[in-house]
Amino acid sequence: MTTQIQQVDQELVLAAAHVARTRCRGDNHTMAAAARARDGRIVTAVNAYHFTGGPCAELVVIGAAAAQGAYELDTIVAVGDRERGVVPPCGRCRQVLLDYFPDIEVIVGEGDRVRAVPITELLPARYVWADHQVEPE
Repeated sequence: MTTQIQQVDQELVLAAAHVARTRCRGDNHTMAAAARARDGRIVTAVNAYHFTGGPCAELVVIGAAAAQGAYELDTIVAVGDRERGVVPPCGRCRQVLLDYFPDIEVIVGEGDRVRAVPITELLPARYVWADHQVEPE
């Protein structure tokens, strides 16, 4: 895998860390996400844990962005509560991010090794939902 390291959007990491520190309370909200829209806006959200599943913070931020009219996201990061730092997206989130935003950069890593990578690097043998849709005859 040839990961191209991109400059990390520190403002985005700090925004997610702030939300994780100030808004994540108890077991229901343990992760925060921040995404930068193409127009420069930062959208934040927290996960909604539930024993039946529940959306991760990355998925909630996609909905929050759409609710604010931001349909194109360039970069996303998730940060854990209790100062856990940057947390990589789970498999489901990776797939959704790829399907919604195939060019998005995802901030991953820890400590001084935090880096931004294309979502395609996180799914090297990927299934692209749109590529498998049957065209109407």
